Amino acid sequence: MPSIDVSRSRFRLTDEHLIVLSELAAGRPVDEEFAAARKEVEDSGLVTPDGRLQQALLPLVQTFLAPGVIISLESGGRQGKLQHGMLIGDEHVVAHEAWPGEAEQEYSLVEPKTLIWKLASMVNLRQSPATRQTALTAVETTVAVVDAGFAALEAVAGPGRGAEEEQAAVRQALAAGGALAEPALSLLAEMMSELRCSWRMTAAWQAEQGGQGGVEGRGFAVWDCGPLGYWLRELPEEPLPADQLTPASPFRLVRTDARSIWTLITDLLPDADEVRAARAAR
Repeated sequence: MPSIDVSRSRFRLTDEHLIVLSELAAGRPVDEEFAAARKEVEDSGLVTPDGRLQQALLPLVQTFLAPGVIISLESGGRQGKLQHGMLIGDEHVVAHEAWPGEAEQEYSLVEPKTLIWKLASMVNLRQSPATRQTALTAVETTVAVVDAGFAALEAVAGPGRGAEEEQAAVRQALAAGGALAEPALSLLAEMMSELRCSWRMTAAWQAEQGGQGGVEGRGFAVWDCGPLGYWLRELPEEPLPADQLTPASPFRLVRTDARSIWTLITDLLPDADEVRAARAAR
C-alpha cells in the first residue's frame, strides 16, 4: 500500500501509483488498467474520492510531470538490480530509491543545495582508509570475458559457498576466454568475487541541437569492490546506447577513489549555460 511520512516529505509509491497521481494532477482520466492502483491511493488517503491530491504530494507530482534534469542510477549486486534516481525541477528536487524485493520506491523531497550529498549517499560513497592497494591500477579485457565471469559467479554463489571457491570459479571462467594474462587475470577474479555492487549514473536534460529539440547527457559507471576499493569503468563509456554494446566491445576498469567519484557526480550535472538552454528548449 502507498504511504506518506508528512514530517519528512517522504512517500512510498509504485510506478502505477505515480502514474495515477500524475494523471489526476494533470486533469486526465485514469485508464481502467490502473483502477486497483487508484483505489489504493484513495484508501491510503493520498487522494480524495473525487480525485484531489493531498497537498503534500503536489511538489512531487509537479516535478515528475516537468523535470528539468533526470538522473538515473542503476545498481547491480548480489540482491539483483535496483533502479534509483533523482528528478530536478524548477522549484523542487525529488529523489527516489528502490528496496530489494519491494515494488514500492521511497520518494523524498531533497533540499537543492544538498543534492550532491544525496546522490553520494545513494551509492554509499565512503572514504575508507582500509582499502588494499593493488599492483595494477587498470584492467582491460572484453565485455564477453566479464559476462563469463559474472555467469560463473552466479552459478556458484549461495549459502555455504566461500570466497575462495567463488574466486576460483570466476578465475577459471575468465581464463577460458584466453584474453587475460596474469596478473590481470587474478586481480579481476578477486575484484568480481569481492564486488559489493556496480552502478552507473547518468544525467539527461533537454537541449537545442541544430535548431531542433534534443537531449544532452553525461554519465559514468563504477565498481565498488569492497577491500579492493573503487574502480571507474572507462570502457564501455557512458552513456552508451545498449544497441552499441557487443561481446567484443572493450572493457576497461581504472582504479579511482571517493574524492574523484565525488567530482564525477558534481560534473554530471548541467552547468548554468546548459540549464538556461534546457529551459529554452522546454
